[in-house]
Amino acid sequence: MTRLEKFYRDTVKAQLQEQFKFDSAMQIPKVTKITLNMGLGDAAGDKKIIESAVRDMQQIAGQKPVVTIAKKAVAGFKIREDMPVGCMVTLRKDHMYEFMDRLINFSIPRIRDFRGMSGKAFDGRGNYNIGLTEQIVFPEIDYDKIDKIRGMNISITTSASTDEEGRALLKAFNFPFKN
Repeated sequence: MTRLEKFYRDTVKAQLQEQFKFDSAMQIPKVTKITLNMGLGDAAGDKKIIESAVRDMQQIAGQKPVVTIAKKAVAGFKIREDMPVGCMVTLRKDHMYEFMDRLINFSIPRIRDFRGMSGKAFDGRGNYNIGLTEQIVFPEIDYDKIDKIRGMNISITTSASTDEEGRALLKAFNFPFKN
């Protein structure tokens, strides 16, 4: 059991139960998975771009990412069907809590000119999306070994039914929201 998972079971569950007055313990929202996605539109011209992005993603997530491929050909972007266009990884259970702990405590504070995460990035069902512009905010990435600064999308999927419950869950984990 990771440190953050123990914190969730001991502190956060009771806090959310009291705040929303749930009838059952099964109604208390929890984080179910975290998905990291890196879109690589410029990979159409060079295969080494995919390899370096997969290496970076593997260092960040702690598990091997899946290379995503184009489903349709788009002539405007010079992309053909079945061409690699990105990589993604889905984290669950211990890997998820470990990543979330590193994200909240180490990576987000390293973002340049950081003033807090937007509270408007919820999808209406309690899930939260973060867009990072550089992968170098993660301490696992060696700045000297990267070929190009790339952004990524991080989706935190929760079992919350509303945005208010999802926001309360992430706030209980000390997630740095703006207001």
